[in-house]
Amino acid sequence: MPKFCANLTWLFQELPFMDRFAAAKEAGFDGVEVQFPYDVNAQDVVNQLVRHDLKMVSINCPPPNYTGGEPGWAAVPELKDRFRRDFTRAVRYAKTLGAEYVHIMAGKAEGLEAQKTYIENLKWAAAQAPKQKLTIEPINDQDMPGYFLNSFVLASEVLGIVDAPNLGLQFDAYHAAKITGDVFTTWERMRNLTAHVQVAQIPHRTEPIAGEIDYPAFFATLARDGYGGWVSGEYGPATTTAAGLGWIK
Repeated sequence: MPKFCANLTWLFQELPFMDRFAAAKEAGFDGVEVQFPYDVNAQDVVNQLVRHDLKMVSINCPPPNYTGGEPGWAAVPELKDRFRRDFTRAVRYAKTLGAEYVHIMAGKAEGLEAQKTYIENLKWAAAQAPKQKLTIEPINDQDMPGYFLNSFVLASEVLGIVDAPNLGLQFDAYHAAKITGDVFTTWERMRNLTAHVQVAQIPHRTEPIAGEIDYPAFFATLARDGYGGWVSGEYGPATTTAAGLGWIK
């Protein structure tokens, strides 16, 4: 059965960041993820994880100075050196936190040179950190115009070319719905490549409850297919976080 975790960048925003760990545990989560935790002292985060018996599931790469900046640069040819420098820093941070996954963001780019750069960087990253699980995630071009990895077909091709045992897909059902219009068919095509799952309802990226995506059926599909990994709530609560957690049951 899937395990549920809370994305603390999105959930419990009504609380100071360090208080969100206790709130997540009290709500029944055993794991958390944070998109960009780099502005916080790593040991302080570790202390919260230990105190509340939580697993850090995933963090994003690149690290600091993301606010107001570009969403990653793994596919940006002129930023190859920066990607590799920042990837090394991200992996050190992930190791300190015990993060199971590091999500490598492609950034805004297009064309064959970007694809070549992306593949080269992913091969390098997988070899550079063979013990760290890595993911890539297709992101729809409405939410993030110009993002290089905006297709599940492209993600499948890239994963096949890189062919690294520690690199898998981060399957976000919200993005799947926005990109393909069919979460279930997309899942069927991608499930063997998937390492991590994220959920939110469309069109407004709210709780995965009643709406266009049939989440009870989706969770049943994950169970039927033997997916035993994490399912992260990565959404903006319609009201308070606690009021919208009925989807976990």
